[in-house]
Parts: sequence; structure tokens; C-alpha cells
Amino acid sequence: MKKLITLLFATSALIVSVFANVAMAHEYSHGNIAIDHPWSRPTPPGTPMGVGYMVIENHGDRDITLVSASTPRAGHVSIHETQMRDGVMRMQPLKSGLVIPAGKAVELKPHSYHLMLEKLPKPLKEGENIPVTLEFEGADAIEVELTVESLDSDMKKPEMDHSGHHMDH
Repeated sequence: MKKLITLLFATSALIVSVFANVAMAHEYSHGNIAIDHPWSRPTPPGTPMGVGYMVIENHGDRDITLVSASTPRAGHVSIHETQMRDGVMRMQPLKSGLVIPAGKAVELKPHSYHLMLEKLPKPLKEGENIPVTLEFEGADAIEVELTVESLDSDMKKPEMDHSGHHMDH
């Protein structure tokens, strides 16, 4: 019985450490910036745009601004905001960047702030890791990887207006 308990404990500890390593691999930090759970969605063939989401934490005492991002997987990356106006979701680029207030976190998530990966030469595939460099004003750049996660079949897809989005970067 003691051997069985020891085996169960060892197995549980191994499982916990594997999950902890997976979680840790999905967090990045540099200086006063911490990035939690950077992720994306798979794109259908022929779709030239993808998205990037994450939580950006500013542990410093001064505001910083996410001013740009880049990846070898896209021709251009821009920072966007989605807002509901007149019953329609509208997306527009943030030309001045995204401010991360001192001591606060800002979440890039569906129907809110997000990175727009434009001019994709090939689809983003589930399980793929997309390297992204985030450039800040007031802080050093940080390298992260967006994990392409499966589509959520229950997610409602509101009508999107891309009129503020231009592909001629």
C-alpha cells in the first residue's frame, strides 16, 4: 500500500510539473514588462490576416506604450481596437500605440485590443508558435511566441466592419 501511495504521489508531482512548465513557457518578462498567455487563432486557407492576443503588465512606475510589433510570419503587424458602434463591431488601428499604465495590465483579447497580423503568406495552423517582437516606448522590446490555439466553436461571431482597416501598409 505504501508503494502505491508513493507511486501515486510521484505521478501526481510529475503531472503538476509538466503543466507548470507548459504554463511557464507561456509567460515572458523583461525589465518591468510581463507578457502572459500570448495566443492566436488558426486562419483558413487564403485568409491574409490573423490576430494576436495577450496580457501586457507594466510593473514599472511610468506608463509605457506598445508602439509596434513584427513577425516573420506576416508582412505587417498593426495594433487595433475593436468597438461596438450602432450595433456593429468596428475595428480601427491605434496609430499612437497602446498605453500600458504604470502598475496596470492591459488585455489584448477578442472584441477589444489586438494585434492584426497582415499579409500572411500562409495560414496560421493550430499548435504552431508564431514569434513576435513587441516594441515599446519607455521600455525595451520583448520577444514572445503566440501559440495558435483551436477555434472555439461556441464563440459568437458578431458582424465586423473593417472599413478603418487598410492593407496598403
